[in-house]
Parts: sequence; C-alpha cells; structure tokens
Amino acid sequence: MTGPAGVGIGWRPEIAGFIAELPGLRFVEVIAEAVAATGPPPHGLTELRERGVAVVPHGVRLSLGGAEPVEPARVAHLAAVAELVGAPLVSEHIAFVRAGGLEAGHLLPLPRTREAVDVVCANVARAQAELPVPIALEPIAALFDWPDDELDEAAFLGEILDRTGALLLLDVANVHANARNRGTDPLALLAALPLERIAYLHVAGGAERDGLYHDTHTDPVPPQVLDLLAELCSRHHPPAVLLERDGHYPPAADLRAELDAVARAAGFPVVT
Repeated sequence: MTGPAGVGIGWRPEIAGFIAELPGLRFVEVIAEAVAATGPPPHGLTELRERGVAVVPHGVRLSLGGAEPVEPARVAHLAAVAELVGAPLVSEHIAFVRAGGLEAGHLLPLPRTREAVDVVCANVARAQAELPVPIALEPIAALFDWPDDELDEAAFLGEILDRTGALLLLDVANVHANARNRGTDPLALLAALPLERIAYLHVAGGAERDGLYHDTHTDPVPPQVLDLLAELCSRHHPPAVLLERDGHYPPAADLRAELDAVARAAGFPVVT
C-alpha cells in the first residue's frame, strides 16, 4: 500500500508550533488549496519534511462530483503541490462544490445514482491522468440524502473505487455522523465497505444541534467515534489515521490527549 503510516494530524498554521513539537509524528495533511503551487511550502511543512514526516495534500475544491469536467487548472495545482512537498499520495472528496458557475462554499453530497458514479469516475480519471501520485477518495458527511438514490452508500463507493482504482480515505467521524443522522447502523456500513482499500483514516470531533449531528472539526472527538475507530481497526488495521481539527483549538495538553486517545483506539504508538 502506498501512502502515509502511523498517526498524523491536519497541519494548520494556527497549530504549526504544536505540531512541530510532536516527537513521534509520522505524517500530516495540508489543505492543498492553501499552498502556493509555485512554492515555497510553508516553513513549518518544510521543517517537517526535513524530519522525514510525510505530507499529504488534501484537496477540497476539485468538485469531483460536479457535472462539469474537473477544471484542469485545479488538477494542475494539486499535482504541483504534491510534487512540491514530495507527497506519497493526494486525497479529495466524493462531492461537488460548484455548479452552473456558482460556488457553494461547502462540500455537497451527490445523489447515489449510476449517472453520478459515471460522473465521478470520469472526473477522477481526468485527475489521475495528471497527478504524479495515487489519489484517495473520501466520502463526506451529509445532512440529507437525495430522493432519487439508486445505490446504498457502500455500493456507490465500491463501484467508484473499483472503476477508478483509487484508494479510500475513510472518515470515521463521517461514518458516525451519517449513521446517527440517518438512523442506520455504522457497523453495518463498515461490514460492507472495502476496508482493504483504505489508505488512511480521518477522525474529527462534532456536536449535536437541533437533533442532527454536525461534523464540525471544532469540537472534541466524542467517545462514540473513538469506539467506532477501535472497532474498525479490530476488523482491518489501516496503515494510518489522522486527527482533523479546524478551529476552536484547545490547549496543547488537551490536543495531545486527543491525539493519544486516537492512537490508542487505533492501536498505534502515541506520537506525543
């Protein structure tokens, strides 16, 4: 399997100093669109690379599920960032962020139809043709399902992975959120997913508001997500797991404790 190994954390400028002091860190993920394609990379990332810490560019704007062909300039940017940081792979979402010239500003879910599978596969193929490294695809958390779904989540994702040969970036918090909001069993989804295709896992915090669980990335990782992470890792141990935190950063001691909890749940050595 090509890709990162061990426990990582999403690199953000606000916590770059904290990340730099993690002695056992094996990899980080950086938002690809936040890095200039012409370089140089942010200083903190360069220092991590010099320590042998792998850097994975994580795209959020390709819109692989958009009806329009993926924009070549955006693919070229992702490819250039991958080269710039010496990435072992890149990742993006199975979602769309624009349509008809309008930018949503969010990752939006796709109808799980055979037509949508065709659209995603075509856009992934266009991206793969230009990328210097493999791509891992991440299913998103969604607060609603489209009424014309033809496939369940596992079948939809499995067909995309089979047809594209892409790896899977599975967000355990998204699995929890979707199951919580749909009233379904997250373990049933894990049983149906191709866990052997996992390149790495995401874990993040969330909060419940107005009867819905929101994947906020700004709250602590709840015990239910850690339990689901442990269950997944007992079924198939993944190469790597990464904590995402995108705001409301807690004190360093709390963030170290959260990283340790993720490592223990996944069966990896702690990195703090």
